[in-house]
Amino acid sequence: MTGLDRHPVVRAASAASLALAFGASSVAHAADAPGPVVRLTLRETLDRARAHSARLAQLTALESAARSGLDGARAGRLPRVDVSAGYSRLSDVPELSLVLPGTPPTRQTVFPNIPNTYRAHAGVTLPLYTGGRVSGSIASADHQRAAAGREVEAGVQDLVLETTSAYWSLVTARDTARVVEESLASFEAHLEDAQNRFELGMAARSDVLSVQVERDRAELSRLQAQNAFAVANEDLVRLVGLEPGARVEPVTPDETLATVAPDAEGLVAAALAARPELLALRSRAGAADAAVRVARAPGRPQVGFTAGYDYARPNTRILPLVDEWKDSWSAGLSVSMTPFDGGRTAAATAQARAQALALRHQIEDVERRVRLEVTSRVLEVSTAEAVVRVADRALEAAKEAARVERDRYQEGVTASADLLDAETRLLRAGVDRTSAVAAVSLARARLDRAVGR
Repeated sequence: MTGLDRHPVVRAASAASLALAFGASSVAHAADAPGPVVRLTLRETLDRARAHSARLAQLTALESAARSGLDGARAGRLPRVDVSAGYSRLSDVPELSLVLPGTPPTRQTVFPNIPNTYRAHAGVTLPLYTGGRVSGSIASADHQRAAAGREVEAGVQDLVLETTSAYWSLVTARDTARVVEESLASFEAHLEDAQNRFELGMAARSDVLSVQVERDRAELSRLQAQNAFAVANEDLVRLVGLEPGARVEPVTPDETLATVAPDAEGLVAAALAARPELLALRSRAGAADAAVRVARAPGRPQVGFTAGYDYARPNTRILPLVDEWKDSWSAGLSVSMTPFDGGRTAAATAQARAQALALRHQIEDVERRVRLEVTSRVLEVSTAEAVVRVADRALEAAKEAARVERDRYQEGVTASADLLDAETRLLRAGVDRTSAVAAVSLARARLDRAVGR
C-alpha cells in the first residue's frame, strides 16, 4: 500500500465508490421501473384515495350497520303481528258422550274422535309501557349511529393526512433528486478541472480526491432520494388504487408560503367542537346513558296489549267439538313485574352507570390531549415557516458564495478546497430548502387534522 492509498481522503473515496457500486443497480431498477405514469395534483390524489380506501369502506359499512340497528330499535314501538298455521294427526280415542235428561233422553257427544286437526292463527302484540326499555334502546342506537358517522369522518381525515404526507414525501424526494442532480453537474465540472490541473502539475492529488469524495457523496444522496421516491411512490400507488408498477408524477401548484398567524385558542375551541373523535366519544357516552335506562327497565312494570284470531277445525274453544271450521278471537291487557331478581337488575344498572362514567372521563382526557395537539401543531407551523425563510436566505447566500468562489478559483486566487466547500454548502442549502418547503405543507396538513377540518 502506498502513502497515497493510506490517505484518509483516498479511503473515503474508495468507500463511497464501493457503496455506489452496490446501490446503483437496485436503485436504478426502482426508479426506472416500467409502468404507466399518472400525473396527479394533491386534490386529485385525495379524491382517488377516498374512492379506493378499504378502511373508509369498512367504516361506512359499520355506519350502515348502526343505521339498521336504529331501525330495529324503533321497531320495538310498533305492534308485532304473527301468523301461524298447522296440521296434526291424532290417534283414535274413545268418544266421550253424555246422556242428557229429557223426554226422551238424548245422547250428546262432548269429545268426539276427530283424528285430523287444522289450525290457523293471527295475533298482534303491542308493548304499552316497558319501563324505559324501548325508548332507551332507541336513544342508545341513535347515539351509536351518530358515533359511527363521526368515525367515518375521522377516517376520512386520517386518510387525508396519510395521503398528503405520502404526496409531499414524493415531492420532497423528487425535488431533492433534482437539486442533487444540479450539484452533481457542478461537482463533475470541478472534478474535470481539478484533474486537468493535476495533470499539469498545478494541483495536488489530494485536491482531485477531495472533489471525487464530495462528488460520490452527492451521487449517494441522489440514489437515496431515488429510493425515497420509489418508496413514496409505492405508498401513493397503494393509497390511490393504481396498478402495481405505476408511477405517480406529482403536479404541485405554485409555492404559497405566506406566513399564517393562527389563533391558537380559537383553533382549540374549534377542535373541541369539531373533532370527529370527540364527537364520536360524546355520542358513545350518550348511548351509555341510554343503556342505563335499558338496564333498569326489568325492575319496572311491563304493560302490553295482545289480540288474536283463530280459525280451526275443530276449534277447541267451542264445545261440543265438531269436525267443522270455527273461528274465535281474543283481546287483553297484561301487566308483569319482577319485584326481586336476586340483584341482577341492580348489578346491570350499576355496570351501565360505571361504563358511562368511564366514557365521561375518557372524553375529558381526550379534550386535554386535543388542546395539547392543536397548540403543538400551531407552533410546528410557525416553526416550519420560519425554517423556510432561513432556508431561502441560506440558499441565496450559498449560491452567491459558490459563484464568487468559482470565479476566484478560475482566476487562480483561491484553493480547490474553498470552492469545494462552497459547492457542498450549496448542495446542503438546496436540499434543506426543499425539505423545509415540504415541511410547511405537512405541518399545515397536521394542523388541519388536529383542528378537525
